[in-house]
Amino acid sequence: MPGIRRFADALALGTIAAALFTVLAWGSAAQAADEPDLIFRRSTVFKFLSPNDKLATYAVDDPQVEGVACHFTVPEKGGFKGWLGLAEEVSDVSLACRQVGPVRFKTKFEQGDDMFRQRRSLFFKKLQIVRGCDKKRNVLVYMVYSDRLIDGSPKNSTSSVPIMPWGAEAAVEKCADFVTG
Repeated sequence: MPGIRRFADALALGTIAAALFTVLAWGSAAQAADEPDLIFRRSTVFKFLSPNDKLATYAVDDPQVEGVACHFTVPEKGGFKGWLGLAEEVSDVSLACRQVGPVRFKTKFEQGDDMFRQRRSLFFKKLQIVRGCDKKRNVLVYMVYSDRLIDGSPKNSTSSVPIMPWGAEAAVEKCADFVTG
């Protein structure tokens, strides 16, 4: 019976960890400016009795720059660990940002400011999209990467958004006017 007892203990621990994860995720969601919109998911690895591994594509609007949206695709672990929120997510992320309307800057920002953050593991890993301005070319530059408490990952993706006239509006704002430092 020791095997059954260990299984029951592990199941109880998993339930406690899932509850803790839910509380932490809810707390971080309450503090986030905007949660990303899920566009779609596709299964990549079939799991017989638990959820499949998937690729998920999300959209997020830049909270400080009106008229810019980013789409990113992240792998999502399946299996029982993924289902409980205990799986360590990999750092592979792709990113594409585009001008989707007239660009208007809401506030000044610093080079490399966080545009979006999301937890990728129970405690230690975060996905981050940061924003910068290529002043010479009047282009917004976005980079996505993940980091961990101890060591991060060099895996990243970059996307640039040239600020162009939109519709009948001929005026184009200069990102250099909104970068501090």
